[in-house]
Amino acid sequence: MIDAGASYGTIVVVGGGCYGTFYVRQLGRAGRAGVLRWGRIVVVDRDPNCGITRSGLLDDAPGDLSAPQLVVSGWDTFFADYLSRWASASDSTRADAIVPSPLMPHLMYEWLRDRARARWPGRNVDTRPLPAPPSVPWQRAAPDGTHYVSFAEWMCPVNCIEPERCPHTRGPRNWTMPAAVAGYVDAERARGRNIDGPLVFHCTHRAYGVGMIDTAAVVDADQAVSEYAAGGAAEILVGTVSHCHGALNILAIS
Repeated sequence: MIDAGASYGTIVVVGGGCYGTFYVRQLGRAGRAGVLRWGRIVVVDRDPNCGITRSGLLDDAPGDLSAPQLVVSGWDTFFADYLSRWASASDSTRADAIVPSPLMPHLMYEWLRDRARARWPGRNVDTRPLPAPPSVPWQRAAPDGTHYVSFAEWMCPVNCIEPERCPHTRGPRNWTMPAAVAGYVDAERARGRNIDGPLVFHCTHRAYGVGMIDTAAVVDADQAVSEYAAGGAAEILVGTVSHCHGALNILAIS
């Protein structure tokens, strides 16, 4: 249930293609309906002629809300700057959020990894595979070390809001990935593996089919990494997940 009038600061939409355009259009509808408000919407895409540019949505300001703006940049370059200065920026707020793309790489993990490399230039900072497969119905390890997991063995609609009753099974959705990831870490610790975390970025439905991650959670995770590895080697499980799906990485610092 989304509270009427939920207020956000900056909403960053990852990608200005078909998905980003859909999300911005839905945010506009939510704004007009009074379901949510924002200080600004920033769409990040490296192509100045991406779909959001051609859609006319960049000129669409619902009521007294600001129109979306396009930032032409690669995603990694944008977040390297935006997240690194977020804690000290005068216009940052705990109500800032990020709308991820279904097809993006594990951007929030990559930012944490790169921050660790910059923080400790003399240490080894690597991505390692998960030590054991999680107990989920579907999973796949990618060549870059990201481990994709899902409770669904079927094709889900990209705009599914993951309600309490699953549209596919027509039964209760009695699973949630954040709890599964926490359980995985507990199980690995019980086997003697020293894994810190998990640092989980939970993408939840906010309004009109748009899911978001809290920006503050990502920046807070960077602080947690600095504390976990301050006194020595650390292996930290990092995940960006929804209730049903997720991308997991082990951040190893030695």
